[in-house]
Amino acid sequence: MKGNQRGGNGRRSAHHRKPAFLFATGIENSYPVVSGKNGRDRRVDEMAKCKHYQHWKEDFQLVKEQGLEYLRYGPPYYREHEGPGKYNWDFADETYAELARLGIQPITDLCHFGVPAWAGDFQNPDWPRLFAEYAGAFARRFPWVRFYTPVNEIFVTAMFSALYGWWNERMKSDQGFVTALKHLAKANLLAEEAILNVQPNALFIQSESSEYFHAADPKAHSRAAAFNHRRFLSLDLSYGHDVRGVMYEYLMDNGMSREEYHWFLSRAAKLRPYCVMGNDYYISNEHMVPEEGPVQPAGEIFGYYVITRQYFERYHLPVMHTETNLADVARAPGWLWKEWANMVRLRDDGVPIIGFTWYSLTDQVDWDTTLREDNGNVNPLGLYDLNRKIRPVGRAYKELVAQWRNILPTESLCLHNTEPEQYEAPDAELLTWGNED
Repeated sequence: MKGNQRGGNGRRSAHHRKPAFLFATGIENSYPVVSGKNGRDRRVDEMAKCKHYQHWKEDFQLVKEQGLEYLRYGPPYYREHEGPGKYNWDFADETYAELARLGIQPITDLCHFGVPAWAGDFQNPDWPRLFAEYAGAFARRFPWVRFYTPVNEIFVTAMFSALYGWWNERMKSDQGFVTALKHLAKANLLAEEAILNVQPNALFIQSESSEYFHAADPKAHSRAAAFNHRRFLSLDLSYGHDVRGVMYEYLMDNGMSREEYHWFLSRAAKLRPYCVMGNDYYISNEHMVPEEGPVQPAGEIFGYYVITRQYFERYHLPVMHTETNLADVARAPGWLWKEWANMVRLRDDGVPIIGFTWYSLTDQVDWDTTLREDNGNVNPLGLYDLNRKIRPVGRAYKELVAQWRNILPTESLCLHNTEPEQYEAPDAELLTWGNED
C-alpha cells in the first residue's frame, strides 16, 4: 500500500548472523528507456519480460532451492518513486516481507539502468539529490536491509546512455558521457550517506563491469591505453581515487569542474570503509581496439583473474564477483567452474574475496540486442528457464554451493571486523589542493 506502514521486519538483520561467504544469484531488474516504433520512447522492464511480477514467490523459492541466502534484487525504481517525496511501496512491501520470511538477504539494487519518467534522464543535475531522498526513504521503510548496490554498473549506464546513444538520453558525446557519469556517481555517494543515516551497519557492494581494451596493433596502443584509463572513472569517483592526468584533462574538457572533482575525492573518502568492490565479468568484457573505427569484441583473453586483480590493486577493497553468465546452455556449467576457479585463485593469492554470483536466477529477454529491440528473444542465461525449470548450470551451481559453503566462511570477516580507520584515506593534499582560496 501507499501508506506509512513499514515493510518487512528486523528479525533477520544481517549483522546478527554468523559471517558467511556470499553465494548469490540475482533477478534481472533493468528498466532503461529506448527508442520504440514511430519514434516513441519505450520503457523496457525486464521483470515484466521475464514474468517476475507473476512468479516472484516462486522465484524466491528457487533461490532457496539453490541453497542460497543472498540475492541481488531491487524493486522497479521507476514505479516506486512517483515524484519528489512521493513513493509507492506496494510491490516492495510484499516482496521484501517474503524475503525476510524466507531468510534471504537482499543485496538491494536501487537503480538499474533507468530513472522514472518524471525525473528525465541522467543529464538531469537534480536527479542525484532526488535519488538520495528515495534511497533514504527506502532504508527507513526497510531498516533490516544491510546490503545495497545504490546504482548498478555506473560505467555501463553512462556509456550506453550518453556515449553509444542506446538508452535513456541516447546521446553520443564525451560531454554527455561525463555529465551522466558524474550524476550517477554523485547519486551513488549521496544515496550511501542517506542509507547510513538510517542503517549505520550498511555495506555497499558496488557492482561494476570489469573491462579491458586490447590494442589490435601497435598503432592502436595509445587509443587502447586511453580507454583503459577511462574504464576506471566510475569507481575512481565512487571511491575517491585520484585519476591519471590524461583522465583529469578529459573530465575537465567535458564538463566537470575542479570543485566537482574535489567534492568526489573528499566525499568518497569518508564512505570507502563501507564499500565492497563488486566486479562483473562476461565474455563480452574484453575489447579489441583498432587505430580507427569501432571497437570490436575480443572474447576472453585475460579473464576474470587478471582483470579483477588490476581493479583490486587500484582500490584495495574487499571484492565480490557480482555477475557472470554464458548464453550457451551446454557450455555454461564449464564457464561457471572457470569463473569459480579464477575467483578461488584470487583468494589464494591474497585478494579478500567475499562472494560470488551467477546472474541471473532465470533467463533474460532481448539482451542479445542490449534491450533496444523488442523481439521477445529468450536469452538462456539463467539458473532456470522462464518456465522455472532448472538448467544444467543451475544444477552445477547448486552442487558448487553445497560443496564450498562451509569451506570459505571466514573470507567475509572483512565485512564484519574492519573498522573505518583501518582504511587508508587519500592524501590530505589531494583533498585541499586547488581549494586554497
